[in-house]
Amino acid sequence: MTPPLSPDQARAGESAALPAASWYGKPYYSLDAWCKNTYGQKLYKVALDAGCTCPNRDGTLGSGGCIFCSAGGSGDFAAAAAPTIREQIDNGKRLLEKKWHLTSDTPCLIAYFQSYTNTYGDPDRLGRLYEDALSQPDVAGISIATRPDCLPSPILRKLDSLHTAYPGKFIWIELGLQTIHDRTAAFLHRGYPAAVFEEAMYALDSHGIPAIVHTILGLPGESKADVLATMDALNRLHPFGVKLQLLHILKGTPLAKMYESGQVAALSRESYLDLVTTCISALSPDICIHRITGDGPRKLLLAPDWSLQKKDVLNSIHALMKQKGIRQGSYFYESGTTDTL
Repeated sequence: MTPPLSPDQARAGESAALPAASWYGKPYYSLDAWCKNTYGQKLYKVALDAGCTCPNRDGTLGSGGCIFCSAGGSGDFAAAAAPTIREQIDNGKRLLEKKWHLTSDTPCLIAYFQSYTNTYGDPDRLGRLYEDALSQPDVAGISIATRPDCLPSPILRKLDSLHTAYPGKFIWIELGLQTIHDRTAAFLHRGYPAAVFEEAMYALDSHGIPAIVHTILGLPGESKADVLATMDALNRLHPFGVKLQLLHILKGTPLAKMYESGQVAALSRESYLDLVTTCISALSPDICIHRITGDGPRKLLLAPDWSLQKKDVLNSIHALMKQKGIRQGSYFYESGTTDTL
């Protein structure tokens, strides 16, 4: 097995090119592989609600949010409500313990600030919440979901100070990009152009903060070539991690109304398998892939219903890549990258 990384490498989200043996049998470099290579064990995410809102919901940019976003602000799987971050982590850990045997002698949790925009608000209040999570002995690090247009200097300085205070723990920022194409972003009511995303990536890099970029596959009006252009842009900007999220159509969203009226359609299972395997093979092999499908809350999901069979989807992705004879980086090495911004 590849030796675990040093604490400094782990903090920086290091993911140097690794041999296929360190991918633990998968045809791509997964978050699970990164955790095992870095810590020698699996880490478990606890989704948290920091009580934030979003500039695309509070009237600053808009009031309806992105057309695909549920009322929970993408935090539908957050831990049971509790007044403190510590209690939310404890609640989440109890849920995990029903399925997994968690070791208490080593940090085994990723505290995931998931709901809404978690760098949007008073920096001092948010800094205290981040520190509440980092201070827990069973938390290996924190991951903060946000928008590229919500990374003000006071927040970045606060994260710098937390890096200093907790040198053995990582701090990640998760950026909701979805697509590099401004025409699609306008349709989604995303509220910022791709140039803002690029600026955010450079700002995070200058502070040594690893970025995880959220993309959505199956967006209305996007061809396979459009999606691969987004992958090319990510290869050029080279984040620590990428999420390849299947478009879920959730009840109560503007997208749901479009779906029910026949204006948009959900991807078929076969189309998604072809698209996601092509994207994986197009990405640089040293970018950590944190997700290749995603979860849609059963009570909210309108389509595609086949996505509820998550284990079957994952197995099918692996089987199709084996059938195609490809792995992460296969097409990246063949074609190189192109500037798309």
